Amino acid sequence: MALLFRRGAALAARSFRAAAASSSSTTVHRLPAAGSVAGAGEFAPARLFILENRRGFAKGKKSKDDRGDTVQAAPDIGPTVKSAASSQMDAAVIALSRELSKLRSGRASPGMLDHIMVETAGTKVALNRIAVVSVLDSHTLSVMPYDPASMKSIEHAIISSPLGINPTPDGNRIIAAIPPLTKENIQALCKVVTKSAEDFKQGIRRARQKALDTIKKSASGMPKDDVKRLEKEIEELTKKFIKTADDMCKAKEKEIIQNSEVTRAGSLVAF
Repeated sequence: MALLFRRGAALAARSFRAAAASSSSTTVHRLPAAGSVAGAGEFAPARLFILENRRGFAKGKKSKDDRGDTVQAAPDIGPTVKSAASSQMDAAVIALSRELSKLRSGRASPGMLDHIMVETAGTKVALNRIAVVSVLDSHTLSVMPYDPASMKSIEHAIISSPLGINPTPDGNRIIAAIPPLTKENIQALCKVVTKSAEDFKQGIRRARQKALDTIKKSASGMPKDDVKRLEKEIEELTKKFIKTADDMCKAKEKEIIQNSEVTRAGSLVAF
């Protein structure tokens, strides 16, 4: 009986050990550790995506856009600004030349009366728009009104001008004899020349200011050295045209004085 009991106990012990051995050999699948090589292999794409996003947004740093990094160069406005200013200043000089040609210099010329304004029908109109002016000889002009009714107004306007001309009616036209220039007339004409020069130099200065304003508006997108260089070029351009206007006026004054001397000399010889 005791023998059977011991054999039964031994058999139970073997069964228990066999069951224990069987449970120890069972495979347990675990997720790889975060720092292991296996983990890096299996989850590399996901980990890389997380790391890249961490780099991009860490400490408030924004991701860069290639288009945002591109800085476009400001267009060069220099040639356009200088060309526009030069054109406007040149136009002022041309207008001054036309105005000076109208001033008498001892000899009759059709343009002498162009600057005279005639009041007709309640408005002021340039004489050359309501009459035809022609040269009869070196000292006489003929003024033929388009409307004979405006003769009185034209005659009054010529008398009121600083030219010192005393016109006389002749049928449907007006005869304007150009008298020899006196000292007083010469002084008056020189004052007209000076005033005309100043008026048209103001046009040159306005062109200068307009150019500088354009540069100022575009200065934020230009290097400071380019802004200063362009402003200097505009100033030099202004000085050039101002000098041209001054030279033209000096030449006109000289012409007036010389022609008056020639006229007086001719009158003395004739006498």
